[in-house]
Amino acid sequence: MPCQFSPSELERATEDFSTSLKIRECGFVSVYRGVLRNMKVDIKVLRPDDLQGRSQFAQEIAIHGRVRHPNIVTLLGACSQSSTLVYEVLPNGSLEDFLSCADKRRTLTWKIRVRVIAEICSALIFLHENKPDPIVHGDLKPANILLDANLVSKLSGFGISHLLIDPKSKSTKQPVEDPTYMDPEYLATRKITPQSDVYSFGIVVLRLLTGKPSASIKKIVEDVIAREDLKSVVDTSAGEWHEGHIYQLADLAVSCTEQSSRSRPVLSGQLWKAVEIMRDFKMTSSPPSLSLVRDDVSTPSHFICAISQEIMKEPHIAADGFTYEGDSIRLWLERNATSPMTNLPLRHRELIPNLGLRSAIQEWIQQHRTLLH
Repeated sequence: MPCQFSPSELERATEDFSTSLKIRECGFVSVYRGVLRNMKVDIKVLRPDDLQGRSQFAQEIAIHGRVRHPNIVTLLGACSQSSTLVYEVLPNGSLEDFLSCADKRRTLTWKIRVRVIAEICSALIFLHENKPDPIVHGDLKPANILLDANLVSKLSGFGISHLLIDPKSKSTKQPVEDPTYMDPEYLATRKITPQSDVYSFGIVVLRLLTGKPSASIKKIVEDVIAREDLKSVVDTSAGEWHEGHIYQLADLAVSCTEQSSRSRPVLSGQLWKAVEIMRDFKMTSSPPSLSLVRDDVSTPSHFICAISQEIMKEPHIAADGFTYEGDSIRLWLERNATSPMTNLPLRHRELIPNLGLRSAIQEWIQQHRTLLH
């Protein structure tokens, strides 16, 4: 059981629930920032006279009593008399705050976004593999992903989502304000599963990749993929994305948002390996050994083959969306059935010459020949 606080303690911490200390209000939930026992806290007040409020209170107590994870918000205590929950303070607010504000969004560099994706994926895997029964978040969206002082992300908002899977609940209230994050199978059947979280996770990934609102985002990305124009929708405020990550994240997100839950990947399988590799990926800073180029010339990272670590002469695109030196990827495919970058199975072994990149590399080499002497 979490620490028990009295109603009078909470009143003092919030200056009798002053509107000046209210930081958020959504439906039957109000959140206040206060100081309780000499520590800053967020105090979530649910309506004790409301069936849904009482159910959410009980559910959040039950869930947080079972789970501890670095990317899940910490419940510090509660007050059962007033259906109030006390959480750790995460000073940077929600991921939605950043994505919906152009100035704030620039703070989320592509490296931070990939790390956030990995953190949320890790937290969901932890919940889905909980013993004896899996825990489904059910309400995954940027508003329920909070950021600490170092922009480390933590999942919140468990109460409403678990109301959905409570067979005793008679509530018919829609728990999610924005249905664009909701699994279409859940909307049709009202049956929630771990794959419902996978769908929502895919939409969150698309938002981080593009910076666009959630409405129609899946169709927008699928359309530009079909036109081979994915880069046109990537959020440039995040800085210069690694080209391979752009295609990998888009492919990953689209697979997560398949209409049929059976077609979606399991987060703990190959998908996690791909996310982990992207999170740990470091741009090469030292130029490859190529006789035409001096060592003190900075080589664009996308000119370098991930296998040979040399500037590509005949770049080819493989089924994973990454570009490799032709000879290097052919040799790799003779021995392996997976991507050199993600370790995921390749859908096919066809290679497409990347003529645009080849032309850019040749032009760059010509420009730097004069620096040899």
